[in-house]
This record gives sequence, C-alpha cells and structure tokens, in this order.
Amino acid sequence: MQPNVIFGNAVSEGANRWGWFMGHFITPDDDPRSTTALEIKWGVHQAGESRTEWAVNNQAATLSILINGKFCLQFEDREITLSREGDYVLWCEGVPHCWTAQSDCTIVTVRWPSVPNDSVGVRLK
Repeated sequence: MQPNVIFGNAVSEGANRWGWFMGHFITPDDDPRSTTALEIKWGVHQAGESRTEWAVNNQAATLSILINGKFCLQFEDREITLSREGDYVLWCEGVPHCWTAQSDCTIVTVRWPSVPNDSVGVRLK
C-alpha cells in the first residue's frame, strides 16, 4: 500500500523525463504520482535553449507558469513572452507550439489529461 503523503524533489525526480515528475509514465502504477488525470513538469532551462520543432498535444490542454527568468512560447498566430514571475499561458488540445528560453528560467507546466504518446511533432503549412 502506498502512503497518503509523498514528498520529494521535482528536479531530481524529473531528471530522466525532461522535467516531468507526475503523470501516466510514473511507475509503479499504484504510486500516487502515477495518474492519467494530469502531468506536471518542473522545467529548468538555460538561456538560448529551445524546442524549434513544432509539437501538438492531440488530447491534452497545457498550462505553463513562469517561476523566474524569461520564456517565449510561439503559436501559429502569436508569440507570448512570459517575463514576470507568475506570468502564464494556457493552450487547448490541438494547438501547435514551440518555445525558446530567452534567459535562464524555471517553468512549471501542467498538462491534462496524461495520455501516452499524445505529444507529437507537426509540420506547419
């Protein structure tokens, strides 16, 4: 039986999963952090780090919240820069995006639901 209270460190627990430390991919399945309800990522990015390939989540909505630094997300019709602590952007399923860390920064990202292979690369027209 798993405990009702769990504590840890998001940085170390997400180290082998690009920062993701809660979601369907956590094992064993009875660990309270293993859930299909949502995924949580603690993202620490260096200035200039980016994901230049466009990606889309076919079923999940995503919320990214800036903890510190400056982070830019690009969407098909706009670019949004998170620059003040607490700035956030929320996008729905089916919205292509990519990103660039404009300075060293930390971002918390929540995605729901947590669906295997939901995030896929896309080529924009």
